[in-house]
Amino acid sequence: MPSFKQPTFEERQALAEKAREKALKKLANKPKMDEATIAKRKAAQEAREAAAKEKSAAKREAIAQAKAEKAAAAEAAAAAAAVPEPTEEELKAARDAKYAARKKRKKKG
Repeated sequence: MPSFKQPTFEERQALAEKAREKALKKLANKPKMDEATIAKRKAAQEAREAAAKEKSAAKREAIAQAKAEKAAAAEAAAAAAAVPEPTEEELKAARDAKYAARKKRKKKG
């Protein structure tokens, strides 16, 4: 079995030229499309693009609506969880109640 021989530049150039000619011949033999087929394919492509745009817009709208609902729910939860700070009178009343309870326990025991 003979060893591998590295092709020269001229040999590679000739192979590339043959391949190019073969590809051009194959392309030239390809049948041309008629105008009706081209128009039909173009219309189908436009319909696909329109459907994709519509789907994308609907998805963006759904995401925006979900974000708005989530923000509203978070705001409502924050409002519900927000406990107003007690006033001075309420703090004093709580302190007095603790003091009275402690005094009552001391008298019993």
